[in-house]
Amino acid sequence: MTVGVELKMYLMTCTQKERKAYIKFVKKLNKDNGFHRDSMTPVLKDILYGKSIFCKDKEIIPVMAVDKEEIVAAAAYIYTDRMDDSLQIAFFEAREGFQNAVDMIVDMAKRIGLEKGVKKIVVGLNGHVNYGLGLLADHYEEEASFGSAYNPPYYIEYFSKYQPVEYGLTSFMVNMQGFQFEREQKLIHDVKKKFHYRCADFGRLKEEIEIYTNLNNICFDDHPFYYKRNYDEDYELFKQFRLFIKPENLLIAEKDGEPIGFMLWYPDFHRLIPPGGAMGINTFIKNRFKGDSIKKFKLVEIGIVPAYRGTGAILGLFDKCLELTKDRYDQCETGWILDTNLKSKGFGSRWADCEYKHYKVFEIDI
Repeated sequence: MTVGVELKMYLMTCTQKERKAYIKFVKKLNKDNGFHRDSMTPVLKDILYGKSIFCKDKEIIPVMAVDKEEIVAAAAYIYTDRMDDSLQIAFFEAREGFQNAVDMIVDMAKRIGLEKGVKKIVVGLNGHVNYGLGLLADHYEEEASFGSAYNPPYYIEYFSKYQPVEYGLTSFMVNMQGFQFEREQKLIHDVKKKFHYRCADFGRLKEEIEIYTNLNNICFDDHPFYYKRNYDEDYELFKQFRLFIKPENLLIAEKDGEPIGFMLWYPDFHRLIPPGGAMGINTFIKNRFKGDSIKKFKLVEIGIVPAYRGTGAILGLFDKCLELTKDRYDQCETGWILDTNLKSKGFGSRWADCEYKHYKVFEIDI
């Protein structure tokens, strides 16, 4: 360091070597936060180093804001032809009190976006909805569940200054002791005559993931932040967590042998990770020997193809899930539901005990 020279903040594009510093910054930033659990760093690491199949047709530019030779913020710009109207500021992390660093990240995103001819910048989407969607907007003093975002409140403040278009997302909490379908038993009985419900067969994992991918691509085609996945991407993601999930965690609804819907659920594995800790071999060992101690599960995704919506097929998936989870768990937390998805949100309001956590996604015009 040169004495007497004022060091200015700057934004740097990460080389392969500097991506290690990006990962180190993320880990250090969150390790002392008792409400944070790190289960996504392995995914982030593979994406930053280009090891993930997800990277094949994406342009990914990791950047770090540096102040007085210390990293104060980091993000990855992600662009894909499959979502060609947007540039993502993904995997964003920052220290508090560095609005100027965020301004630099947004300004560079606008320059890149103009070069590519995109219309907007998306904040809160981590590459694809399957890797994370939404910045946490409340319940900051509660631990994050597996698969859900956690960030401090100032992340929302950082991006609100741009007067973005905001998309709200809501999760729900269910007390399993009072969760039942007594009034719907006749309807469920009739539905189960029309549709067949089964657990996935992990002995033929590739074929089952193809079904999962196809159903996702059909069911969520009109979702504002979803774009089509390919089989290899979803297969890679499932393989990363294959040691944790079981065939019962992926339920498939069929009509005359054809898949028409699915549900993905799993135990809240974050209950096995200590405050500020990360998922690793110890988590796997705990899950193997103490997995039954987890008393909360996540209902992550549920989808019915458009042709069979309104037929009651969705009730059969819930009934199958209840059959598998009954007396094993005390609570169920749902994944996020877009506030504009009135049917799904109404379904959640009807069956859940309360709205739980809320999230936001921002769109900033270029």
